[in-house]
Amino acid sequence: MDPLLKIDQIRACHERLASRVRATPAYGWMGPAKDELIGADVEIATKFELLQHTGSFKVRGALNAVLGLSQDALDRGIVTVSSGNHAAATAFAARAVGARAKVVMARTASPVRIGLARHYGAEVVLTEDVVEAFATMEAIVAQEGMTLVHPFDGPSVAQGTGSLALEFHDQSGPFDAMVIPIGGGGLCGGMASAIKQLQPDCEVVGVEPEGADAMRRSFAANEPVKLDRIETIADSLAPPFALPYSFDLCRTNVDDIVLVSDDAIRRAMDWILRGVKLMVEPAAAAAVAALAGPLRGRFDGRRVGVVICGGNIDLATFVRHVSVSSTQPFA
Repeated sequence: MDPLLKIDQIRACHERLASRVRATPAYGWMGPAKDELIGADVEIATKFELLQHTGSFKVRGALNAVLGLSQDALDRGIVTVSSGNHAAATAFAARAVGARAKVVMARTASPVRIGLARHYGAEVVLTEDVVEAFATMEAIVAQEGMTLVHPFDGPSVAQGTGSLALEFHDQSGPFDAMVIPIGGGGLCGGMASAIKQLQPDCEVVGVEPEGADAMRRSFAANEPVKLDRIETIADSLAPPFALPYSFDLCRTNVDDIVLVSDDAIRRAMDWILRGVKLMVEPAAAAAVAALAGPLRGRFDGRRVGVVICGGNIDLATFVRHVSVSSTQPFA
């Protein structure tokens, strides 16, 4: 089957971004913490994308999108909607090309991420919740003529996240399996598409929070669905719906989706701090939570790639999460 996102497009994106993004480090996670958490018989390769510009993988897709815009579109300005990481990335990308940026965020977004978006020069519009944020973004596009840089859907996003997988594979591949967080599907869809073309036999497993499982439900319905309710600490993995392009990429290239609880995510945040000395946001701990929980034992004797996708969290929030989990064993 002809892939929706071709590896040549991903390679071209990687070359386009090479001078603008960091080639983030890859690391073989070994030692007692990993053995206790995931198992001694699983080899784990981790990609530290939280060390990317603005603290998450989102810069890859945002930069790829703005670099493809016409001068007229740049002159009219750029708008996006985000729980925070994509807002900061879009502000960073807009500044890189000299464009004005407006980002719409729910008031409940992390103060760290709101501050990052403002730091990079964006005008921040705050709304009461995520649903209102999307509606406000659509109104800005219609009324002000600004160009949308979508937070998780479309070819530009997927090419950017595909470039992450390509880079990871060049650094640490080949892999027997890849475990990737899923929110709207931009990260997982792009990475899975790249990996399946580089290694068709590599098993790709997506991970969603139990309280924000739009992609799993979309798989079951065989079409993108909208959630009536979202309840998870992993706000970066909690868009209110799936959309066609990212859904198609995931449906074509992702072999399985597993769910993890917020408590499992909290415990994984704690263990990542102990094991690799990194303070990560909840979304970045989802894959480790899955390997310690529903995927425990599934990849014994195999080599698994894991992306630590973001680290934009304030100290107080991090401590609040891990302080209630550090004495609990993994399920």
